[in-house]
Amino acid sequence: MRRYLMALAVAAPALLASCHTEAPVKTAEAAAPMKHEMGAAAVDQQRLLNADKEPGSWLAAGRDYNEQRFSPLKQIDDKNIGSINLGLSWYADIDTERGQESTPVIVDGVMYLTTAWSLVKAYDVHTGKLLWEYDPKVDREKKGADACCDVVNRGVAAWHGKIYLGALDGRLIALDGKTGKEVWSTWTVPQDSHYTITAVPRIANGKVFIGNAGAEYDVRGYVSAYDAETGKLDWKWYTVPGDPSKGFENKAMERAAKTWNGDKYWQLGGGGTVWDTFVYDPKTNMVYFGTGNGLSWAQEIRSPGGGDNLYVSSIVALDADTGEYKWHYQETPGDEWDYDNTNPIMLADLKWRDGQMRHVVMQAPKQGFFYILDAKTGKLLSADKYVPETNWADHIDLKTGRPVENPKARYSESGKPAIIIPAALGMHNWHPMAYSPLTGYVYIPITISSAAYGAQKDFKYNPNGWNTGMDFTAGASLFKQPGAPKQGNITSYILAWDPVKGKEAFRIPNEEYGASGLLATAGNLIFSGNHKGEFVAYNATTGERLWSAPTGARVVAAPATFEADGKQQIAILVGARGLPPGQKRTSAVSANNSRILVFASGGTASLPTAMPAGLSVPTAAKINPPLLTANNETVAGGEQAYGQNCAVCHGRNAVPAAGATAPDLRYSGLLRDAAMFKKVVDGERAAQGMPSFKAILRDGDADNIMAYVIKRANDEKAAQEAAAAAN
Repeated sequence: MRRYLMALAVAAPALLASCHTEAPVKTAEAAAPMKHEMGAAAVDQQRLLNADKEPGSWLAAGRDYNEQRFSPLKQIDDKNIGSINLGLSWYADIDTERGQESTPVIVDGVMYLTTAWSLVKAYDVHTGKLLWEYDPKVDREKKGADACCDVVNRGVAAWHGKIYLGALDGRLIALDGKTGKEVWSTWTVPQDSHYTITAVPRIANGKVFIGNAGAEYDVRGYVSAYDAETGKLDWKWYTVPGDPSKGFENKAMERAAKTWNGDKYWQLGGGGTVWDTFVYDPKTNMVYFGTGNGLSWAQEIRSPGGGDNLYVSSIVALDADTGEYKWHYQETPGDEWDYDNTNPIMLADLKWRDGQMRHVVMQAPKQGFFYILDAKTGKLLSADKYVPETNWADHIDLKTGRPVENPKARYSESGKPAIIIPAALGMHNWHPMAYSPLTGYVYIPITISSAAYGAQKDFKYNPNGWNTGMDFTAGASLFKQPGAPKQGNITSYILAWDPVKGKEAFRIPNEEYGASGLLATAGNLIFSGNHKGEFVAYNATTGERLWSAPTGARVVAAPATFEADGKQQIAILVGARGLPPGQKRTSAVSANNSRILVFASGGTASLPTAMPAGLSVPTAAKINPPLLTANNETVAGGEQAYGQNCAVCHGRNAVPAAGATAPDLRYSGLLRDAAMFKKVVDGERAAQGMPSFKAILRDGDADNIMAYVIKRANDEKAAQEAAAAAN
């Protein structure tokens, strides 16, 4: 019988996490090497090294140190998935909106996950009961503006009885695994800076490894390691050089400085932040991570005359114990397209093309080439183009390791805007890929997009906002030329890639554009959510669709699988920008229906199809903007300011992208109230997720932005009226 664990009452504190479940079917549990107390978070190095001996657990975000997101569980397989009645076992409402990017960690009967705004929740996997929750109380007004690409978090790490969180404001926090009480907290970044953290901490050798974000603002990237028991800093390694007049922290920084020009880079900070992946390799005792874009994006501003600008857009290997530099490989020298290398990295042992076994590092970064490097030395083994549409470079020269670039791609050097594929979000962004050693395929969520890149004229440093050096309006006319690609989002799919052959095996098209994380299992299955509002299982060998279930929400996070009560179960955190086409809001606490969903054979729970009784969703507004009275100069200034500060959430050209959480400003009633528009920009609705831009925008920018949005709203109104007249 269905059990309601939390009441849906708006005023009730329990509304923070409502949960519904099926009574578990008691069957014999699979033998495990050792039993641990429930909630003890008793993960250590040996347990992670032997993760395959307890396939029913999911001990880390990527399951184990290899970060392959492959599970040996095969109770659910490609033969029986259609007949075992795989259904929803239980779910819990998540009390935040925005993007939900966390992969749950499941240890000894407890599921730990994070949500937007860095909240942590722990659930009993048998019943779905919320055991505890933790709110780091991030300053949402300030850090909401500092988070360039949403106030997300990608998960926790478990170690020696504690759960570790990297909070959005830059704190590294250790929590008691049983109670959620704070054990220690330390600032990993300067307070009152633009740094943020959205990544999962990684732990090995008693050290917690963490990076940071903020390379659109004015920061210098670095990684650091902290004692897991005390939170004391063990070592720090910068990714780009600082002020040369002050000397260099190490020889690696001294070498790097020779690849930069001028003084603008260190005045701005240089960028190169490590905002996502860390991988620890027990075979080499190294940690590997990818670095982000330079600051500014436009290279001629940050480093006049070019240069490789080490170590931006690179993979770097350090000694895990000391932080000593071991090797690096720069995938995009002198990057000026925002081609971060912070995308997922995984370790694997491959029978290579010469017949020899190789222990390798693999990555499918934004810029469209799949890299395989020797894990010990960093030697480039292959770099094959995994998406044919990539146009910034033709191929990678394996002798030099350098890309053979399209001569028109260097927009800031030439002074001419250029259409580049992929755009800044890349062919593959942060969304986890998966590797199956059984099929030999890497499964990659692919998005193909285009953008016109152009350098900003008369660049001036903004101490409170973005400093990309980009003119987001430059090159728009290029898309009107014959043969030009579609502007913006083009298509998306799941790619099965054979890393040894360097070839595509198959692809699975997405009906709705967007990327979602992946899971592979020994049952010859891959699991993924999508932006249509489905959770789907595919045959890992052929890509055949075998099973699906509704999620009621868009999905960007990757699933995890575990065993409880004798059953293999699959968990997925759902919720992203906006709702799927045709989907209604059904959650009282989340406008994008954010929830944790758990599936198992025989599951009969179901998601709600309407809002709770007594609650309603506002009806869609009709577009009704005021007349445009501003002059062309004001509108042009607003377009530039909007592109730099607003477009990432509200959409380019004031048109929200598919799935955008932020509202369509063209329909806003605030366009008729300049005073209230300014108050909202200054933080009036910070508690609702609209951060304050008071310290970021220059005088007059808010008025200019409002004028630009009014113009775009009138454009849309005229288009709608013309379409209605034609019909």
